Amino acid sequence: MENIKKAKDVLKGIAILALVALIAFAGGRFFSPSAKAPLITSDLLTTKLQNVSDLATLRYKYTNMGKFEQATDFYGWTVPFMTKSFIISYDGVILAGVDLSEAEIQVDGNKVTVHLPEAKIISHEIDEDSIEVFDETRNIFNQIKITDYTNFSKDQKAKVESEAIANGLLTEAMDKAKTVIQALLEQSGEVYEIVYE
Repeated sequence: MENIKKAKDVLKGIAILALVALIAFAGGRFFSPSAKAPLITSDLLTTKLQNVSDLATLRYKYTNMGKFEQATDFYGWTVPFMTKSFIISYDGVILAGVDLSEAEIQVDGNKVTVHLPEAKIISHEIDEDSIEVFDETRNIFNQIKITDYTNFSKDQKAKVESEAIANGLLTEAMDKAKTVIQALLEQSGEVYEIVYE
């Protein structure tokens, strides 16, 4: 009989111990801070944008042909044998984008306000290996100089940049920057309302 009483006491002790452990576990789960994913903060988002700034650039490749012609005038008359000209074809690449490191970001709950700087042309390079000269006048009295090629190149770059901007290059670059920001916010798993200023 005593053995049965001891066995009942041991079982009661184990049951009480199990109940205390269960209450402690449940209390710990209920009262401990939950391990949620970190919320997006202005600093965190700014740091991420600085790291992916290159992803927000847009490459615009083109092929262009241009003509240079310069004549010497004498009181409104073109002097014979004094005209110099050339026609060249070349390939180029324009990089346009938004400098995301200059973006200003404010986070208020699930609302993210983003002030982006204007999109701009970052670089413009002409592939020197692609240059082909189709027609070049060789004039004894008025020869083509290196400065003629240099000035022509600058003028052509400005012309192509103006055409690219008119065709929406900077608008596309701004849209790409917004897409990058949207993708960064979607990675957090939360839904954010993005307002651009």
